[in-house]
Amino acid sequence: MSAELRAVRHEDILVITLGHASGLPRLERRVLRELAAEIERMDAESACVGAVITGSMQAFSAGAELEEIAALRPVEAFEFSREGQRVMSLIGDSHKPVIAAIRGFCMGGGFDLALACRARIAAHDAVFAHRGATLGLVTAWGGTQRLTSLIGRAKASELFLTAKKIDAAEASALGLVRAVVAADHLLPRAIELARRCAANPTCA
Repeated sequence: MSAELRAVRHEDILVITLGHASGLPRLERRVLRELAAEIERMDAESACVGAVITGSMQAFSAGAELEEIAALRPVEAFEFSREGQRVMSLIGDSHKPVIAAIRGFCMGGGFDLALACRARIAAHDAVFAHRGATLGLVTAWGGTQRLTSLIGRAKASELFLTAKKIDAAEASALGLVRAVVAADHLLPRAIELARRCAANPTCA
């Protein structure tokens, strides 16, 4: 396990924390692979009923590492895209609930990661955006489909095409997040929701 990802059990819930030396967690290739391994381990462990994914005080995740992407050859870029899709599918298709606990920036691939989770809880300082339009990029990790299914085609298209940032209050009004809470209540509420969803799969 690298410094960019830590996984700790809180009794029956696995808490996966994304990190980075800059304070802005990035979804680099090795982080995606470690995240996939932790989700597979959770699925296989009967004593673990669900997971929470969270980040740093500054960001849930700032998305992929752009310098890493720019250095990829075409075949490598395709493989990276498939790796990201696989991780999002593992989370979204898991029979155990995975909850996103979001503080700070939730951008690009980090937004895709949050969308793949069963539900999202945000701190008041959370900010959501897909900034790909400003870079000439479109996400390849399933965010376009998942966001559309959550908030509708018109609003999702607006967010993708304008790269607009929305705060936690607007995200809640759109139905993107389940609750907005104080930062010190974020992880406990997410763990509580994961347990509730494990007991009742229709809760989220």
